[in-house]
Amino acid sequence: MTGQYNPWLVVLSLLVAICVSYTALSLAARVAGLPPKYARWWQAGGAFAMGVGIWSMHFIGMLAFSLPIALSYDPITTLASLAVGIITSGFALGIASRARVTLQHLSMGAFIMGLGIAAMHYSGMAAIQVVPGISYEPLLLLASVVIAVGASFVALTLFCFLRSESNLRLFGYRLAAAIVMGCAIVGMHYTGMAAARFAPGSYCIGATDTNSHWLALLVGGFALGVLLITMILIFYHTHLDARARHAAALEDVNSRLQHMATHDPLTSLPNRVLLEDRLAQAIAHAERRTGRVAVLVMDLDRFKMINDSLGHHGGDQLLQEVARRLQATLRKSDTLTRTGGDEFVLIADEISSVADAEQVARSVISCFTQPFRILTVEIHTAPSIGIAMYPSDGSDGDELLKNADAAMYYAKKVGGNNFAVFAPSMNAYTLERLELENGLRRALASKEFVLHYQPKVDLVSGRIGSAEALIRWRHPQRGELLPAEFIPLAEEINLILQIGDWVLREACKQARQWQLAGQPVRIAVNMSAQQFRQKNIVEVVRAALVSANLEPRLLELELTESAVMYDAEGSAAILAQLSRLGVHISIDDFGTGYSSLNYLRRFPLDKLKIDRSFIKDMVANPEDAAIVTAIISLAHSLRLKVIAEGVETEQQLDALKSLGCDQYQGFVCSPAISSAAFAELLRTHNPQHFDPLATVSRLYVPMKPG
Repeated sequence: MTGQYNPWLVVLSLLVAICVSYTALSLAARVAGLPPKYARWWQAGGAFAMGVGIWSMHFIGMLAFSLPIALSYDPITTLASLAVGIITSGFALGIASRARVTLQHLSMGAFIMGLGIAAMHYSGMAAIQVVPGISYEPLLLLASVVIAVGASFVALTLFCFLRSESNLRLFGYRLAAAIVMGCAIVGMHYTGMAAARFAPGSYCIGATDTNSHWLALLVGGFALGVLLITMILIFYHTHLDARARHAAALEDVNSRLQHMATHDPLTSLPNRVLLEDRLAQAIAHAERRTGRVAVLVMDLDRFKMINDSLGHHGGDQLLQEVARRLQATLRKSDTLTRTGGDEFVLIADEISSVADAEQVARSVISCFTQPFRILTVEIHTAPSIGIAMYPSDGSDGDELLKNADAAMYYAKKVGGNNFAVFAPSMNAYTLERLELENGLRRALASKEFVLHYQPKVDLVSGRIGSAEALIRWRHPQRGELLPAEFIPLAEEINLILQIGDWVLREACKQARQWQLAGQPVRIAVNMSAQQFRQKNIVEVVRAALVSANLEPRLLELELTESAVMYDAEGSAAILAQLSRLGVHISIDDFGTGYSSLNYLRRFPLDKLKIDRSFIKDMVANPEDAAIVTAIISLAHSLRLKVIAEGVETEQQLDALKSLGCDQYQGFVCSPAISSAAFAELLRTHNPQHFDPLATVSRLYVPMKPG
């Protein structure tokens, strides 16, 4: 007995299969992206929707098939086939929602799922109450099972490949995959139907004249309705999930912006904005319980020199390490902030006396005992700390910070690595510093700077061969100030470049005047790290020489180790240009920085200056004497001359002579003196002699700029 198919119902079954596949892909993505407690509910609901859809497709496909006899279906067996479809769908979603799916998982899952789909189909066929029973063509039956397993493998692969939301948003990929899966499912069904054989003269038990077309449409409509509701739920849940993620992302962005606004980006410590808020809270809390609050302002000693030595990257690393140490040392109730540069502020609100605040300061200082390891270099630094107490030293945050700042400057003034508790007299020092800063800004224009010169004496001949130019500030009210009293401040307020340029030009002019007077003396000028790192430093030096009409051989530039060792490769190139220009180059304060002997050998240097700290005790201290001996030996091996600074006694002078030192400068010969006094010293100290260059200098043709 042969049957025929209704083409419209066949199309309807295909449509249902594609809708099922599309829904299944969306469910796979939804289940895979959910937490376990939600995924279980979605997996159960999805299994029901998919099972109903696949079963409906198979049932519509059977209804599309008609025989010359009326057909009837056993309800229990039909429902059993539906249960098989739901279980198989749940299994498929379970495989698709695994975090990691291997080829072995896909193969085994496809085999079990294919058997499940085949079981659903053939149990549905068994529900037809036909006598005699349906027989099957073995090869076609086997082919239908193979197609079911293959379709399952394709389905599971697409589930896993397209389950990420970013891919599933591409509607074209999802629809194409659904069509492939739908065709595979339909192909399996109609292959299984083709395998069925109905014997001639077969009849159905309990058959009725019910129109199968309407039943098919009813089942299809129900299936599509279930799938539609499922898709609506998926889209709605996706919308809610997207809104939740958007809200979470917005909250995260707001949190980040809030953190950026209230925290230091380098150390992640609270910044000045949060400091003011925390300080106001601490004062309010202390006021309610009649308590006390300590504000400690901390500033790192020698930080600028360290920053110049290691560069900004090294300076930033040091600040980060300092922040970590302080956080590990302080109490949980303390609030540590960074307000800028190398300044930190600490709020200690659980204290009862000044002694408690002093103990906190001692704890802070103790954590600086061990050196910091920055860029493979050991760095020693310490804080200067100022302490102000609420309510005795201020009634609000601004006043407390101002007074703690004044105490900090006082601690720094008396030597650093110390703390000071605020006293009203300290405000006078802060005011004095402000006045000094204002005066420094107008000193150049007011021509208040002057150069003094300290002779550099040859140890063998006793002649003065050169001099070091040292700046003095003739302050209108305070008198003559030494460099140590204003140069650090000039570096802080970024005036050092202008002052350095003035010193260079003034020294060149003075050297030219002495040369014209028949007393040619090489002038050594100290160059700060900031000045040396100017991109146009070679042109600045050239311009100063041209402006004074001075021969380059009469200018010596003194640079610290830290200045040249920062970006040693770049420094070597700049020093080579300066050397080709004809000026002499020496390393100042040798032994106190972080020199690399490899670079020292490559730098075009002329002289090393031994720091006064080694000369001071070299007669009484064998270790200092050994260091001086080693420096002299090293310099001579590199064909460099050696000059010792800070020589104050005849014993030091004799020791340096015995060690073969080339030059010295210090009070044993003369302190730094005015240009007129130095010219007189030259006339009395150096015997008259003929210097061809003194004559030639009058005919010297100046260099062309650039």
